[in-house]
Amino acid sequence: MNSLLKLRKPLSTSLNTPSLHRFFSTLNYVFEENKGATGFIHPTAVVHPNAMIGEGVAVGPFCTIGSSAKLGNGCQLHPSSHIFGNTELGNHCVLMTGAVVGDDLPGHTVIGCNNIIGHHAVIGIKCQDMKYKVIGDNNLIMGSCHVAHDCKIGNNNIFANNTLLAGHVIVEDYVHTAGAIVVHQFCHIGSFSFVGGGSVVSQDVPKYMMVSGERAELRGLNLEGLRRRGFQAAEIKSLRTAYRKIFMPSDTNSMGFDERLSEVEHDEDLGSVSVVCSMLESVRDSFTEYRRGICKFRQWRSS
Repeated sequence: MNSLLKLRKPLSTSLNTPSLHRFFSTLNYVFEENKGATGFIHPTAVVHPNAMIGEGVAVGPFCTIGSSAKLGNGCQLHPSSHIFGNTELGNHCVLMTGAVVGDDLPGHTVIGCNNIIGHHAVIGIKCQDMKYKVIGDNNLIMGSCHVAHDCKIGNNNIFANNTLLAGHVIVEDYVHTAGAIVVHQFCHIGSFSFVGGGSVVSQDVPKYMMVSGERAELRGLNLEGLRRRGFQAAEIKSLRTAYRKIFMPSDTNSMGFDERLSEVEHDEDLGSVSVVCSMLESVRDSFTEYRRGICKFRQWRSS
């Protein structure tokens, strides 16, 4: 105990040294005040001379940038974030502390512009099929998320903390996930959908829909998400009508699932609404070869 107490005094003293104050002042200057086109690389960062660094890039302390990395203009690497392997970052991407992108293995990780990779998130590790991993633009990937090999992520998605995607998962646009969700390999997550917290998604999530559960099930349309994204009231009404006809039939013994889909497709009113057609196409595509089908649903009686 005495030895521990002796260690505490010099440690606390070192925390007040002028050099440490200068250290944090430098971070504040780089990441909050933005040094502009001149850029900044902290002396403790390890940047390979062959790496391609754009203009105005800020690299914080203890970061690593590999030999094949390409960083667009205005990117920010917060302390202890790392970029390895054949990895491309578009303009104005931000890697928070502890984030790891790419690996020194076969494969190619391409990340678009204006993406934020959260604290200790892992993206692009082990591209085992030697294919591209592509992430689009304007995505927010929060802390401790994991995007595995050969995934394709669209634009304007929000992944809450601990969103874990297995290999070959496809996420379209404007998808929101709550925290601590797991997505099985080869699943497709349709645009404007929502995945509830703690869900295990083992099959496809069609466009515009909401799923949740330990084995995720359809819970209806992502109504709030649709309203926020500017869908018109008439479009949402048509989607709700189509959803009820397909997934909440009044008489479950009258027609099978495929027949209900065909009925909506040939409906004079619903069949001409573009968002309904898009939803039906998303459902149909999930049952094609090599796809996993859609998440289970309960055939509640509509009231």
